[in-house]
Amino acid sequence: MLRFDVFDKFAEEYDRWFDSHIFAYQSEVYAIRRFIPDNGTGIEIGIGTGRFSVRFGIKSGVEPSEGMAAIGCSRGIDVCISQAEQLPYNNEQFDFALIVTTLCFVDNPMLVLNEARRILKPDGQIIIGIIDKETQIGKTYESMKVSNKFYNNATFYSTQDVIELLQKVNFSQIQICQTIFSNQDTMKVPDIVKDGSGEGVFVVLSAIKLK
Repeated sequence: MLRFDVFDKFAEEYDRWFDSHIFAYQSEVYAIRRFIPDNGTGIEIGIGTGRFSVRFGIKSGVEPSEGMAAIGCSRGIDVCISQAEQLPYNNEQFDFALIVTTLCFVDNPMLVLNEARRILKPDGQIIIGIIDKETQIGKTYESMKVSNKFYNNATFYSTQDVIELLQKVNFSQIQICQTIFSNQDTMKVPDIVKDGSGEGVFVVLSAIKLK
């Protein structure tokens, strides 16, 4: 299968994960919400089925998988079928950009961050959610890649990897939080959100575009 064929074929299965793992999903939402600005126009890069955009009032985004994009559109989001490395938007168009578990699927994460920087206004904000490969649960994800159809072609990154990428493309004022410290399959309540990284498998980084 090509990289995005699996997301087209199993888009509904992918989307159902958020319902069957509702407390993990809520944990991720709570962590991301720490950094979502109160005002401004946002975009999600790698919108998937729109599960995060709808929670934060984001009205538009890009997604390469037509199957995933169709579900996102059904949630009232204006989804453009496009690669993250070549965004179909004007320079300095958005106040903030959200990228959740997308960097692990792209061929060139630095190019994606450069594109995000291009479409952000001066002092615009980028918010990135990742699966931290250096955490205990992240190492489990890494070991399961071969047997997981969605993560089979993923390249997971550490928090430090993403910090260095952000610095290389001229983002600053980096803030970090983390969540999901327990098994997502057996969670009974959402996990807490803590500052920093190194423990929680889901890490959110926020940074500001340098002029």
